[in-house]
Formats: sequence, structure tokens, C-alpha cells
Amino acid sequence: MTSLCDAALDVLNTASPRQKAEKTRHYAAAWRAGEISEIGAADDIPSRPARPEKPELRNAYDMPKRRKAGSDKSKIALLHALAHIELNAIDLAWDVLARNFDLGGFTLPKAFYDDWIKVADDEAKHHLMLEERLNDFGATYGDLPAHDGLWESSEKTAHDFAARLAIVPMVLEARGLDVTPNMIEMMEAQGDTKTADMLRIIHDDEVTHVRAGTVWFEAWCAHHNKDAQDYWQHLVQRYFNGVLKPPFNHPSREDAGMIRDWYESLADMQASDEAV
Repeated sequence: MTSLCDAALDVLNTASPRQKAEKTRHYAAAWRAGEISEIGAADDIPSRPARPEKPELRNAYDMPKRRKAGSDKSKIALLHALAHIELNAIDLAWDVLARNFDLGGFTLPKAFYDDWIKVADDEAKHHLMLEERLNDFGATYGDLPAHDGLWESSEKTAHDFAARLAIVPMVLEARGLDVTPNMIEMMEAQGDTKTADMLRIIHDDEVTHVRAGTVWFEAWCAHHNKDAQDYWQHLVQRYFNGVLKPPFNHPSREDAGMIRDWYESLADMQASDEAV
């Protein structure tokens, strides 16, 4: 019987985006059905997941500028960027499931694995939806270059469980909650209800992902007697290269368990530092 860590290694070592997503959905269904019940162990997690030859990966500052909003080319560029984010998110979810973090005596219960299997499954669903929508416009994932910022965040936090949660779901995915409603409005204004509906699904699923990150980060902090707000802000300042930029989607962040004082006060501090 395949263990959860065996499944993680299989997905991480699969280069084809479609196969990576489809395997994820298969393994998630098997976990929910009880066909996979053993966690297992994985000491040979790749430092980088397998990737196809395309898209070409570039630094963020080397990426082409977005085209005029409303054009098909602009929409393809947006959908392609989102599909790339979701592909990385599949691997990030499996990586945190299987990575042998030093937890300092903190024990991960089955509920943790349930949460992150759901995250992986959702991200796979999102990638496949976005690929389908790209196909509607005569495009496919890999047609355009993409940047590698998401996986760089993974590499920086590969040794630190709390930092991984602080940065990936609680900063990067939380940022998605801020920007997706504007994308939905833009698609609706263009009469593109199909893309708007997809983006609503993605937004609502991402709320649960940020919540999972927040819940398990707070649980880890409670076990180690750390002030969750202070420690989260410390980790963000240490591991996140960017700054937290308003406007924030406070209602969605609140639904995800994000405490406003945490991110607003840090954003204010960062803004003050930039002004000096």
C-alpha cells in the first residue's frame, strides 16, 4: 500500500503538469477513502520538484509587462500566471506534508494531514481549471515564461516548519485573497462569467488554505510557548523579501483566521522603514 509520503514523492518527481495534478487528485481521493492510511517517511524529498521544459523560468524583473487589460492576450497572460502559481502550490502542499521538519516535540495529528491533502487537491483542481480555460483561448500552460518566486520561498523555509506556514499560506496565499476580488470584478465587467466563476472558486478555497496555515502555526507556537503575533512578524521579516502592501481584503482574511493587528501593524512598520 502506498504511504502518504510515497504519494508525495511521486507527485514531486512528476514533471508533467497535468499528470502532477491528476495524480494529486487520485491520491487525495484515496486518502479520504482510507485506501491510503499510513503517513510513512520521506528522507529524499527533492530540493526542487520535477518541472517540464516549458515554461521558461525567469527572475520576476525579467518578466514581460502585462498587455492592455481586456484583450485576449492580457487574459491569457493572467490565466497563465495563475496556472503557474497553482502548479507550484501543488508541490508546496506535498512538500510540507512529507518534509522531515524538526518540530521540536510538536506532533502533527491526522487533522494536519487532512488539511494539507485538501490544500493539494484544491490546487490541483485549480490548475486543471485554469489550463482548461487557457485552452478555450487557444493557449496552454507553458506558452509564456513564468517566474520562480514561489519555489524560492519554499527553499528558504525548507528547514523551518513554522516559517513555511508563516510565509506560504499566511503571506503568499493571503495576498491572493487581497487581489482575486479585483480580478473577478474585471472579468465580470468584460462579460467573462466563466473566468469570474473560476476565480470565485479559487478565492473561496484559498480562504481554507490560509486558515489551515494559521491554525497550525498557532498550534506550533502554543506548544513552544511563543507569542504567535510576535513570532509570525519575526519570521516574515526574516524570510519574506517583499513587504505587506495594503489594501487588504479584511473580510476574507478574517474568515481565514488572520488577525488584523498582525499584518496591519507589520505593514505599518515596513512602510515606516521604507520611508526612512
